[in-house]
Amino acid sequence: MHSNFTKKKLFSLFLSLLILGTLSVKAQSTSKAPIPLAQLQQQFVDLRFGMFIHFNIPTFENADWPDPETPASDFNPKKLDCVQWAKAAKSANMTYGCLTTKHHSGFCIWDTKSTDYNVMHSPLKRDVVKEYTKAFRDQGLKVMLYYSILDTHHKLRPNQIKSKHIEMVKQQITELLTNYGNIEALIIDGWDAPWSRISYDDVPFEEIYKLVKKLQPNCLLMDLNGAKYPAEGLYYTDIKTYEMGAGQRVQKETNKMPALACLPIQSSWFWKSNFPTTPIRDVNKLVNDILVPLNNASCNFILNVAPNTDGLFDDNAIEGLKEIGKLWKNEGPVAKLGETGNPIISHNLAKRAPANSSWSDDMNISDFANDDDFESSWQSNDRVKNAWYEVDLKPGQQFNTIVIFERKANIKKYKLEYNDGAGWKPLFEGENLSRVKVNRFKAVNGNKVRMAIETSDSAPSIAEFGVYNETL
Repeated sequence: MHSNFTKKKLFSLFLSLLILGTLSVKAQSTSKAPIPLAQLQQQFVDLRFGMFIHFNIPTFENADWPDPETPASDFNPKKLDCVQWAKAAKSANMTYGCLTTKHHSGFCIWDTKSTDYNVMHSPLKRDVVKEYTKAFRDQGLKVMLYYSILDTHHKLRPNQIKSKHIEMVKQQITELLTNYGNIEALIIDGWDAPWSRISYDDVPFEEIYKLVKKLQPNCLLMDLNGAKYPAEGLYYTDIKTYEMGAGQRVQKETNKMPALACLPIQSSWFWKSNFPTTPIRDVNKLVNDILVPLNNASCNFILNVAPNTDGLFDDNAIEGLKEIGKLWKNEGPVAKLGETGNPIISHNLAKRAPANSSWSDDMNISDFANDDDFESSWQSNDRVKNAWYEVDLKPGQQFNTIVIFERKANIKKYKLEYNDGAGWKPLFEGENLSRVKVNRFKAVNGNKVRMAIETSDSAPSIAEFGVYNETL
């Protein structure tokens, strides 16, 4: 009798475990299913407040941009404690962390197989990314990673980029998005910035973006260097980004895009020897003048805290984070965002292509509307009644998106056409009052595209006319 009872209990337990296991597998499978971009954007902004952690070989050189040949042996944090970081973030009521896996000097703080210039060849010989992700998850915090495209150690620099560099980038991103569990976002830096001078064509953005989404469909990709692009448009990033230390500011009264703004709590991004004795930023101002207004404008705020050469936060940073936690509580989801549509991710086929137009105003000729500079514009002469703008493409070029940007919303009704060699054919005709006019349509093949401007408030102008073949 006792034996049969035991067998029944064991069998029941086995069934329960089997069912739970099946549910667990199903849950894991479901969690990997792609979530609509609009929902991911909303979830990100709803996180409100997180911790940036600039910790890498610059930490040990008292510089944000150290010598690219700094030896790996310099990276030697003898008391590294990622749990301390996570608890400090928790004390400030933050919801996530983001660690600099590789900065501009190319040193990797994970166990990468792509280069010997990494933490496993330093005195530490420990995978910092692995320890960080575990520590933050154990505290109930979400995990994001930072990665620099610019890499001065490996000569991934302007005018020196080779195919091996692009393969290295792909291998490193694959490692980061394969070996460390669910990554909420990958924040990219050193791409298409005036100081990096590496374009989205030099290292092809579209290929990297698609790789990220293939590895982790629900990982947001954010480029920190999108400042040149208009605030209303989603170009080459899933989230609009603003580096406040560089003077970039989200328009709090008018912003309608999911956004991220960043700032260090100390005087610079990486630790400096004077940090322990230098006051951190005023926590009251951080909360009341920055964090709260940003959240009210659909903008997530990430505050950088720099670990020292021991791998620990300084006491003044720890105390400051605790004070923030007393002043600020996470109130949950922010206001519902509008749909942005997918970001532009492909090469601009119109960039610096031959262009023509109706009579221009003095020097502001057609070339200014496709020069990849959003501050310059083609300007129509005010005596022209029916202004038009035209760009030549390669013969038989395929495209499915045209984006027109005006520095000031002016053009109202317009018509888009393409020439396939047999004549002009329609793409769009209608009214669009926004500064960023995104026109998506079924893919066509043509040699030229033309915009005929039918109504505008004043003499029309175009800052950038982009033509794309988007494949998402």
